[in-house]
Amino acid sequence: MIQSEVTAELSTEAASAIAADIVERLAEHVGPGNTTIALRGYDAVFGPALEASLREKGYAVVTDQATNQTAVDPLAYSVDPFEDGVLVRISTLKVELTRMYTLGTTGTTGAAGAVPASPLSVMQRRSAGGS
Repeated sequence: MIQSEVTAELSTEAASAIAADIVERLAEHVGPGNTTIALRGYDAVFGPALEASLREKGYAVVTDQATNQTAVDPLAYSVDPFEDGVLVRISTLKVELTRMYTLGTTGTTGAAGAVPASPLSVMQRRSAGGS
């Protein structure tokens, strides 16, 4: 499991756009309502955006707190500058999703948003102890 780390500079608008997209993709693989997501690490911009998107999608979320629930799935993330955008990865025990995003202005306000710049890379993990 990776440690959460953000090395790219993101606006709150870009962080929110990326989080909304990546959580939508996560829901295709790990449906909300089945598990509690435990966010690992928490930076000032992407962490809150990711938590908000997870909650909006229907996930129960805990952050850096002890829990005795058996259905807790730790989630770590990384956001790194890459070429002309950022490379975003979220990783759980079940799946790892990676996608490239282009940062730029959107709409008439000139707010710095983000749009997907690559297909989604999905790595499914096998459960330990399976037959």
